[in-house]
Amino acid sequence: MSEEICEYYGSMVFNDQIMQEKLPRPTYQELSRTIKEGHPLNIEVANAVAHAMKEWAIEHGATHFTHWFQPLTGITSEKHDSFITPKADGTAIFTFSGKELVHGEPDASSFPSGGLRATFEARGYTAWDPTSYAFIKDEVLCIPTAFVSYTGEALDKKTPLLRSMGALAREARRILALFDKEPATVATTVGPEQEYFLIKEEDYQNRLDLLLTGRTLFGVDPCKGQELEDHYFGAIRPTVNRFMQELDAELWRLGIPAKTKHNEVAPSQHELAPIFLTANVAVDANLLTMEQMRKLASHHGLVCLQHEKPFAGINGSGKHNNWSISADDTNLLDPGSTPEENLQFLLFLTAVIKAVDEYQGLLRMSVATASNDLRLGANEAPPAIISIFLGDDLEAIVRSIIDATPYTNDGEITMDLGSQVLPRLIKDNTDRNRTSPFAFTGNKFEFRMPGSQVNLSDANMVLNTIVAQSLASCADALEGSEDFETDAKAYMKQVLTNHQRIIFNGDNYTDDWVAEAKRRGLLNLASTPEALPQFIAPESIALFEQFKVLSRAEIESRYEVKLENYSKKINIEALVSIRMARARFIPAIIAFSTAVAASIAAKQAVSETMDVSSELALLLKLNTGINTITAGVETLTDTVAEAQAVRDPQECANAYLNTVLPAMNTLRAAVDEMEMLVGHDYWPVPSYNHMLFYA
Repeated sequence: MSEEICEYYGSMVFNDQIMQEKLPRPTYQELSRTIKEGHPLNIEVANAVAHAMKEWAIEHGATHFTHWFQPLTGITSEKHDSFITPKADGTAIFTFSGKELVHGEPDASSFPSGGLRATFEARGYTAWDPTSYAFIKDEVLCIPTAFVSYTGEALDKKTPLLRSMGALAREARRILALFDKEPATVATTVGPEQEYFLIKEEDYQNRLDLLLTGRTLFGVDPCKGQELEDHYFGAIRPTVNRFMQELDAELWRLGIPAKTKHNEVAPSQHELAPIFLTANVAVDANLLTMEQMRKLASHHGLVCLQHEKPFAGINGSGKHNNWSISADDTNLLDPGSTPEENLQFLLFLTAVIKAVDEYQGLLRMSVATASNDLRLGANEAPPAIISIFLGDDLEAIVRSIIDATPYTNDGEITMDLGSQVLPRLIKDNTDRNRTSPFAFTGNKFEFRMPGSQVNLSDANMVLNTIVAQSLASCADALEGSEDFETDAKAYMKQVLTNHQRIIFNGDNYTDDWVAEAKRRGLLNLASTPEALPQFIAPESIALFEQFKVLSRAEIESRYEVKLENYSKKINIEALVSIRMARARFIPAIIAFSTAVAASIAAKQAVSETMDVSSELALLLKLNTGINTITAGVETLTDTVAEAQAVRDPQECANAYLNTVLPAMNTLRAAVDEMEMLVGHDYWPVPSYNHMLFYA
């Protein structure tokens, strides 16, 4: 079995091995320079690559090709064109040119652009990203591409991410040059941990809220949730295991290094984690992973839910963004065995601390969505307050730099587990802090705030850019130094002193931390409408323009798109809530109350002295519930209409936050109260108890 897996791993990818086999050596070398060093690709090389790529794809059953891109919807898009070219004699041949490989022209008018393009301005361009391998999916050759407007602005997620990676690489090289190092490649690497839920397809089909919004808008907490902590890392149920096996196989064929799978904390919640890849490739792979999860679940009678909070009262799903910087094969965030003496590591660590503190609002903005708002700060995910966890050892080193005091390294610490048959374990230099939004975990930072269904390009674009700015400041201060080590230590002391407020090793869930964070002057942007203005703040615009990651127009367009997306999602949820209450819950409660009334009448017909006080009390509660839900529907309908009438995007989002969401919550509370009273056979949708626990 293991030999079979190794044989088909990457079989659907036009990877480096295939390129070496299929391309003439000069062509392969020229393409490698493009991939590794960013050299422009001339049309002759592109034609040769396109021909080899087409022949390989046809060998694997492909009949079409597509430029696979990531518009501002956050998901992927594709338009399929066949390889067929008709001939004059009525026959056809398969062709694919270099021009078709490197350049496409999809219609841009129906994608969100935030005002960058008017509806009548339809032309858009896709451009091949040779750093992300082409692959075959569903008999289609998929070519990862950027997506830009006719006037050159980025209309996608990939383009700014690639720009930010280039910016960080340039500034990191300046720091490495201070250590007399000139690496061939510098890149950020990412390993996204993907959390998700699996439920039965039949239950999904019977819940309009899940179908249209991805989450349950109504539902009482299950009798048994996660309080016994028995699902986390528990034995995987057979149905789910078969899904995971098929998922692994498909991902491995696509060259995606799926590594870890397990049950997560909440019932029916699971996780998949891959091995690290270069940031833009990791994002592409994650988007493919999410697509395969959704597609393959149906093979097993399941549905994969990737919403951040599909069920209230239990853990939601995140996508932990494990981020680091590499130079050739060296991890620049690896502290080594003596981090207090590792000046290169300490300079990069200092740069990250400075960046996260200075641009905490921008980093929070990068993960702000209507669905992620439901998850952050809910005692299962980090709060909306950005802070950095370093662990005791690294914090002690930082403290010694700030205070100019000696640091004592205790060396390796082993743990005696009290049994001769058990090995002695070596302790890591940091613990793990699951409550921290930005935690150092040995040789990388784990950004725990991104939601499970987001495209990670935004978070990594911001992270790369703010660290690039911090590295640039460091290089500006130290280039030309006559006593580099002394000046570097003085620089770190100043920077760490100024930005130590962002470091917090404690419990981020407590009310005490919220108060302490406020005292430190840290931002607490609890909702998306509060966070998004950070995107268009003057310092943010200046940052992105300085490093040529986003122009002012591109920033303003994305700000508008994010606001509209927030308002539209809550608008859909509100309309679904109204529909379900009117068409499903009120009729069900009426039907059950009618049955209760009939029971009372039947008993009283037998004997007027028969005690029916319990039934009467129940009937009264049901009648009150019907009236409360009806009033709630009317209130929600009115607040939606008022929010829809607001023209300014920011004010519209504020209205959905401050009026529509509270009205939805009030309606939900009234319906959920009735779920506890109405007979099971009458309740019109599957309950949490039913959906979360299955064989």
